[in-house]
Amino acid sequence: MESSTSRRPAIGSSLTRPRRALRLLPPLVWLAATVWFVAAEGLPLTRDWILLWILLGLLAFSFGDLRGWFKGALIDWLPFFLVLAGYDLARGAADGLFFEPFFLPQIDVDRFLFGGQVPTTWLQERLYTPGTLPWYGIVAWVVYMSHFFATPLLAAILWKLDRQRFRRYAITVAVLSLAGFATYALYPAAPPWMAAEQGLIPHVERAIPQIWGQLGIGARFGLVGTGYEYANDVAAVPSLHAAFSLLICLELWGSARRWYLRTLLVAYPLVMGFALVWGGEHYVADLLLGWIYAVAAYFGVRWAWTRWHARRRDQGARQQASAEHSPPSSSDSRFG
Repeated sequence: MESSTSRRPAIGSSLTRPRRALRLLPPLVWLAATVWFVAAEGLPLTRDWILLWILLGLLAFSFGDLRGWFKGALIDWLPFFLVLAGYDLARGAADGLFFEPFFLPQIDVDRFLFGGQVPTTWLQERLYTPGTLPWYGIVAWVVYMSHFFATPLLAAILWKLDRQRFRRYAITVAVLSLAGFATYALYPAAPPWMAAEQGLIPHVERAIPQIWGQLGIGARFGLVGTGYEYANDVAAVPSLHAAFSLLICLELWGSARRWYLRTLLVAYPLVMGFALVWGGEHYVADLLLGWIYAVAAYFGVRWAWTRWHARRRDQGARQQASAEHSPPSSSDSRFG
Protein backbone atom coordinates (compact mmCIF):
# COMPACT_ATOMS: atom_id res chain seq x y z
CA MET A 1 0.00 0.00 0.00
CA GLU A 2 1.35 3.43 -0.98
CA SER A 3 2.07 5.64 2.00
CA SER A 4 0.48 9.04 2.34
CA THR A 5 3.90 10.69 2.44
CA SER A 6 4.72 9.42 -1.07
CA ARG A 7 1.67 11.23 -2.47
CA ARG A 8 2.45 14.48 -0.66
CA PRO A 9 4.20 17.05 -2.89
CA ALA A 10 7.69 18.02 -1.92
CA ILE A 11 7.83 21.18 0.15
CA GLY A 12 10.65 22.62 -1.97
CA SER A 13 8.77 22.21 -5.23
CA SER A 14 5.61 23.80 -3.79
CA LEU A 15 7.63 26.85 -2.72
CA THR A 16 9.65 27.29 -5.89
CA ARG A 17 6.61 27.82 -8.12
CA PRO A 18 5.42 31.00 -6.36
CA ARG A 19 9.01 32.22 -6.20
CA ARG A 20 9.47 31.69 -9.93
CA ALA A 21 6.21 33.50 -10.58
CA LEU A 22 7.34 36.41 -8.40
CA ARG A 23 10.66 36.53 -10.28
CA LEU A 24 8.84 36.71 -13.60
CA LEU A 25 6.44 39.43 -12.47
CA PRO A 26 8.86 42.43 -12.46
CA PRO A 27 10.25 41.70 -15.98
CA LEU A 28 6.69 41.33 -17.30
CA VAL A 29 5.70 44.62 -15.67
CA TRP A 30 8.78 46.28 -17.23
CA LEU A 31 7.91 44.92 -20.69
CA ALA A 32 4.29 46.04 -20.35
CA ALA A 33 5.40 49.48 -19.19
CA THR A 34 7.77 49.71 -22.17
CA VAL A 35 4.97 48.94 -24.62
CA TRP A 36 2.67 51.44 -22.90
CA PHE A 37 5.31 54.19 -22.87
CA VAL A 38 6.16 53.78 -26.57
CA ALA A 39 2.48 53.76 -27.50
CA ALA A 40 1.68 56.82 -25.37
CA GLU A 41 4.87 58.89 -25.57
CA GLY A 42 6.89 57.51 -28.49
CA LEU A 43 10.36 55.99 -28.74
CA PRO A 44 12.79 57.27 -26.10
CA LEU A 45 15.71 58.61 -28.15
CA THR A 46 17.92 60.51 -25.71
CA ARG A 47 20.54 59.16 -23.33
CA ASP A 48 18.65 60.01 -20.15
CA TRP A 49 15.45 58.22 -21.19
CA ILE A 50 17.37 55.21 -22.54
CA LEU A 51 19.47 55.00 -19.35
CA LEU A 52 16.30 55.09 -17.23
CA TRP A 53 14.74 52.36 -19.40
CA ILE A 54 17.86 50.19 -19.12
CA LEU A 55 18.24 50.65 -15.36
CA LEU A 56 14.59 49.86 -14.72
CA GLY A 57 14.94 46.75 -16.87
CA LEU A 58 18.00 45.64 -14.90
CA LEU A 59 16.10 46.35 -11.67
CA ALA A 60 13.26 44.15 -12.89
CA PHE A 61 15.72 41.31 -13.47
CA SER A 62 17.63 41.94 -10.21
CA PHE A 63 14.96 41.85 -7.51
CA GLY A 64 16.95 39.20 -5.67
CA ASP A 65 20.00 41.48 -5.45
CA LEU A 66 18.85 45.07 -4.97
CA ARG A 67 22.12 46.10 -3.32
CA GLY A 68 24.09 44.74 -6.28
CA TRP A 69 21.80 46.59 -8.69
CA PHE A 70 22.24 49.90 -6.84
CA LYS A 71 26.00 49.47 -6.63
CA GLY A 72 26.19 48.63 -10.33
CA ALA A 73 24.06 51.65 -11.24
CA LEU A 74 26.55 53.94 -9.49
CA ILE A 75 29.86 52.25 -10.28
CA ASP A 76 29.25 50.83 -13.76
CA TRP A 77 26.31 52.57 -15.40
CA LEU A 78 26.70 56.17 -14.26
CA PRO A 79 30.24 56.49 -15.72
CA PHE A 80 29.10 54.71 -18.90
CA PHE A 81 26.19 57.12 -19.25
CA LEU A 82 28.43 60.15 -18.63
CA VAL A 83 30.83 59.00 -21.36
CA LEU A 84 28.01 58.62 -23.90
CA ALA A 85 26.36 61.90 -22.89
CA GLY A 86 29.74 63.62 -23.11
CA TYR A 87 30.21 62.20 -26.59
CA ASP A 88 26.83 63.62 -27.63
CA LEU A 89 27.79 67.07 -26.41
CA ALA A 90 31.31 66.89 -27.89
CA ARG A 91 29.91 65.78 -31.25
CA GLY A 92 27.74 68.88 -31.37
CA ALA A 93 30.68 71.10 -30.37
CA ALA A 94 32.81 69.60 -33.17
CA ASP A 95 30.61 71.21 -35.84
CA GLY A 96 32.88 73.72 -37.61
CA LEU A 97 35.43 73.59 -34.80
CA PHE A 98 38.49 73.77 -37.08
CA PHE A 99 37.43 73.42 -40.72
CA GLU A 100 34.54 73.99 -43.06
CA PRO A 101 32.68 70.83 -44.14
CA PHE A 102 34.27 68.62 -46.79
CA PHE A 103 31.93 67.67 -49.64
CA LEU A 104 33.92 66.21 -52.51
CA PRO A 105 36.36 63.57 -51.14
CA GLN A 106 33.59 61.17 -50.08
CA ILE A 107 31.86 61.58 -53.44
CA ASP A 108 35.13 60.92 -55.27
CA VAL A 109 35.80 57.76 -53.25
CA ASP A 110 32.34 56.35 -53.94
CA ARG A 111 32.62 57.14 -57.64
CA PHE A 112 36.02 55.48 -57.75
CA LEU A 113 34.68 52.35 -56.01
CA PHE A 114 31.51 52.09 -58.12
CA GLY A 115 32.57 53.02 -61.62
CA GLY A 116 31.54 56.66 -61.53
CA GLN A 117 28.22 56.07 -59.73
CA VAL A 118 27.25 57.43 -56.32
CA PRO A 119 25.43 54.49 -54.66
CA THR A 120 22.96 56.71 -52.79
CA THR A 121 21.62 58.31 -55.97
CA TRP A 122 21.70 54.99 -57.84
CA LEU A 123 19.67 53.26 -55.12
CA GLN A 124 17.16 56.06 -54.71
CA GLU A 125 16.54 56.28 -58.45
CA ARG A 126 15.58 52.59 -58.46
CA LEU A 127 14.25 51.85 -54.98
CA TYR A 128 12.70 55.00 -53.57
CA THR A 129 9.66 57.04 -54.51
CA PRO A 130 8.64 59.77 -52.05
CA GLY A 131 5.28 59.02 -50.45
CA THR A 132 5.55 55.25 -50.84
CA LEU A 133 6.19 52.81 -48.01
CA PRO A 134 8.06 49.76 -49.36
CA TRP A 135 8.69 46.80 -47.08
CA TYR A 136 12.45 47.24 -47.32
CA GLY A 137 11.99 50.87 -46.28
CA ILE A 138 10.30 49.72 -43.07
CA VAL A 139 13.14 47.23 -42.47
CA ALA A 140 15.67 50.00 -43.11
CA TRP A 141 13.91 52.28 -40.63
CA VAL A 142 13.77 49.59 -37.93
CA VAL A 143 17.46 48.74 -38.34
CA TYR A 144 18.45 52.41 -38.46
CA MET A 145 16.53 53.17 -35.25
CA SER A 146 17.99 50.11 -33.51
CA HIS A 147 21.28 52.03 -33.34
CA PHE A 148 19.94 54.04 -30.42
CA PHE A 149 19.04 50.97 -28.35
CA ALA A 150 21.25 48.08 -29.42
CA THR A 151 24.52 49.28 -27.88
CA PRO A 152 23.16 50.03 -24.36
CA LEU A 153 20.91 46.96 -24.48
CA LEU A 154 23.87 44.69 -25.24
CA ALA A 155 25.77 46.43 -22.44
CA ALA A 156 22.90 45.62 -20.06
CA ILE A 157 22.92 41.95 -21.06
CA LEU A 158 26.68 41.73 -20.59
CA TRP A 159 26.42 43.51 -17.22
CA LYS A 160 23.91 40.94 -16.05
CA LEU A 161 25.88 37.93 -17.30
CA ASP A 162 29.56 38.92 -17.08
CA ARG A 163 30.72 42.14 -15.37
CA GLN A 164 34.27 41.94 -16.70
CA ARG A 165 33.05 41.54 -20.25
CA PHE A 166 30.67 44.46 -19.73
CA ARG A 167 33.53 46.69 -18.61
CA ARG A 168 35.69 45.73 -21.57
CA TYR A 169 32.76 46.39 -23.91
CA ALA A 170 32.05 49.76 -22.24
CA ILE A 171 35.69 50.77 -22.73
CA THR A 172 35.47 49.76 -26.39
CA VAL A 173 32.33 51.87 -26.85
CA ALA A 174 34.11 54.83 -25.21
CA VAL A 175 37.21 54.42 -27.41
CA LEU A 176 35.10 54.18 -30.56
CA SER A 177 33.08 57.25 -29.57
CA LEU A 178 36.24 59.23 -28.82
CA ALA A 179 37.76 58.26 -32.17
CA GLY A 180 34.56 59.34 -33.92
CA PHE A 181 34.56 62.71 -32.16
CA ALA A 182 38.22 63.36 -33.03
CA THR A 183 37.50 62.65 -36.69
CA TYR A 184 34.40 64.86 -36.72
CA ALA A 185 36.47 67.72 -35.28
CA LEU A 186 39.33 67.32 -37.77
CA TYR A 187 37.29 66.27 -40.80
CA PRO A 188 33.71 67.60 -40.82
CA ALA A 189 32.04 65.78 -43.70
CA ALA A 190 28.77 66.55 -45.44
CA PRO A 191 26.33 63.64 -45.98
CA PRO A 192 24.77 62.90 -49.39
CA TRP A 193 21.55 64.83 -48.76
CA MET A 194 23.55 67.95 -47.98
CA ALA A 195 25.74 67.52 -51.06
CA ALA A 196 22.56 67.21 -53.14
CA GLU A 197 21.31 70.52 -51.72
CA GLN A 198 24.53 72.10 -53.01
CA GLY A 199 24.00 70.59 -56.46
CA LEU A 200 27.10 68.37 -56.26
CA ILE A 201 25.12 65.16 -56.85
CA PRO A 202 21.58 64.52 -58.12
CA HIS A 203 18.62 65.02 -55.80
CA VAL A 204 18.64 62.89 -52.63
CA GLU A 205 15.78 62.42 -50.18
CA ARG A 206 16.34 61.75 -46.49
CA ALA A 207 14.27 58.58 -46.67
CA ILE A 208 14.42 57.54 -43.01
CA PRO A 209 12.64 60.66 -41.65
CA GLN A 210 10.11 60.38 -44.49
CA ILE A 211 9.30 56.77 -43.57
CA TRP A 212 9.22 57.68 -39.87
CA GLY A 213 6.55 60.28 -40.60
CA GLN A 214 4.52 57.81 -42.64
CA LEU A 215 4.65 55.22 -39.85
CA GLY A 216 3.33 57.78 -37.38
CA ILE A 217 5.50 56.61 -34.49
CA GLY A 218 6.31 59.36 -32.01
CA ALA A 219 9.58 60.15 -30.27
CA ARG A 220 10.28 61.13 -26.67
CA PHE A 221 13.19 63.47 -26.06
CA GLY A 222 14.71 64.37 -22.74
CA LEU A 223 17.31 66.74 -21.33
CA VAL A 224 20.44 65.04 -22.68
CA GLY A 225 20.72 64.84 -26.46
CA THR A 226 18.04 67.37 -27.38
CA GLY A 227 18.78 70.84 -28.73
CA TYR A 228 21.09 72.62 -31.10
CA GLU A 229 24.14 72.03 -28.90
CA TYR A 230 23.93 68.29 -29.66
CA ALA A 231 23.23 68.60 -33.39
CA ASN A 232 25.96 68.08 -35.95
CA ASP A 233 24.86 67.51 -39.55
CA VAL A 234 28.45 67.14 -40.75
CA ALA A 235 29.40 64.30 -38.34
CA ALA A 236 29.27 61.80 -41.18
CA VAL A 237 32.82 60.41 -41.35
CA PRO A 238 33.09 57.83 -39.97
CA SER A 239 29.57 56.45 -39.75
CA LEU A 240 29.15 55.38 -36.13
CA HIS A 241 25.83 53.79 -37.06
CA ALA A 242 27.89 51.41 -39.21
CA ALA A 243 30.70 51.17 -36.64
CA PHE A 244 28.51 50.20 -33.69
CA SER A 245 26.51 47.68 -35.71
CA LEU A 246 29.76 45.90 -36.61
CA LEU A 247 31.02 46.19 -33.03
CA ILE A 248 27.91 44.34 -31.84
CA CYS A 249 28.58 41.64 -34.44
CA LEU A 250 32.20 41.27 -33.27
CA GLU A 251 31.26 41.23 -29.58
CA LEU A 252 28.65 38.49 -29.99
CA TRP A 253 30.42 36.41 -32.63
CA GLY A 254 32.16 34.07 -30.17
CA SER A 255 28.91 33.50 -28.24
CA ALA A 256 26.84 32.71 -31.34
CA ARG A 257 27.61 29.07 -32.05
CA ARG A 258 24.75 28.36 -34.47
CA TRP A 259 25.11 29.24 -38.14
CA TYR A 260 21.79 31.08 -38.28
CA LEU A 261 22.78 33.30 -35.35
CA ARG A 262 26.02 34.21 -37.07
CA THR A 263 24.09 34.86 -40.28
CA LEU A 264 21.92 37.36 -38.38
CA LEU A 265 24.99 38.98 -36.87
CA VAL A 266 26.59 39.44 -40.30
CA ALA A 267 23.31 40.70 -41.75
CA TYR A 268 22.94 43.41 -39.11
CA PRO A 269 25.81 45.71 -40.23
CA LEU A 270 25.07 44.96 -43.89
CA VAL A 271 21.39 45.94 -43.60
CA MET A 272 22.43 48.95 -41.51
CA GLY A 273 24.77 49.92 -44.34
CA PHE A 274 21.95 49.63 -46.88
CA ALA A 275 19.68 51.79 -44.70
CA LEU A 276 22.35 54.48 -44.34
CA VAL A 277 23.30 54.65 -48.03
CA TRP A 278 19.80 54.19 -49.47
CA GLY A 279 18.41 56.64 -46.92
CA GLY A 280 20.79 59.42 -48.01
CA GLU A 281 22.58 59.66 -44.66
CA HIS A 282 26.01 58.27 -45.62
CA TYR A 283 28.30 57.34 -48.47
CA VAL A 284 29.79 53.87 -48.73
CA ALA A 285 33.15 55.46 -47.90
CA ASP A 286 31.70 56.54 -44.54
CA LEU A 287 30.62 52.97 -43.80
CA LEU A 288 33.98 51.48 -44.69
CA LEU A 289 35.82 53.88 -42.41
CA GLY A 290 33.30 53.22 -39.62
CA TRP A 291 33.87 49.48 -39.94
CA ILE A 292 37.65 50.01 -39.85
CA TYR A 293 37.27 52.05 -36.67
CA ALA A 294 35.12 49.33 -35.10
CA VAL A 295 37.63 46.57 -35.89
CA ALA A 296 40.52 48.69 -34.60
CA ALA A 297 38.69 49.60 -31.37
CA TYR A 298 37.50 46.05 -30.72
CA PHE A 299 40.83 44.29 -31.19
CA GLY A 300 42.85 47.18 -29.75
CA VAL A 301 40.90 47.18 -26.49
CA ARG A 302 41.01 43.37 -26.27
CA TRP A 303 44.79 43.44 -26.73
CA ALA A 304 45.26 46.15 -24.10
CA TRP A 305 42.80 44.41 -21.74
CA THR A 306 44.65 41.09 -22.01
CA ARG A 307 48.06 42.70 -21.45
CA TRP A 308 46.81 44.67 -18.44
CA HIS A 309 45.33 41.61 -16.77
CA ALA A 310 48.44 39.56 -17.54
CA ARG A 311 50.58 42.27 -15.95
CA ARG A 312 48.38 42.30 -12.86
CA ARG A 313 48.66 38.51 -12.56
CA ASP A 314 52.44 38.71 -12.90
CA GLN A 315 52.65 41.41 -10.23
CA GLY A 316 50.48 39.36 -7.92
CA ALA A 317 52.62 36.25 -8.49
CA ARG A 318 55.83 38.20 -7.81
CA GLN A 319 54.43 39.69 -4.62
CA GLN A 320 53.33 36.26 -3.43
CA ALA A 321 56.72 34.73 -4.24
CA SER A 322 58.49 37.60 -2.47
CA ALA A 323 56.34 37.12 0.63
CA GLU A 324 57.03 33.38 0.68
CA HIS A 325 60.83 33.82 0.44
CA SER A 326 61.21 36.80 2.76
CA PRO A 327 62.77 36.03 6.20
CA PRO A 328 60.35 35.90 9.13
CA SER A 329 60.09 39.02 11.25
CA SER A 330 61.13 39.03 14.88
CA SER A 331 57.51 38.84 15.96
CA ASP A 332 57.13 35.61 14.00
CA SER A 333 60.14 33.92 15.63
CA ARG A 334 59.45 31.48 18.38
CA PHE A 335 62.56 32.78 20.24
CA GLY A 336 61.66 36.45 19.89
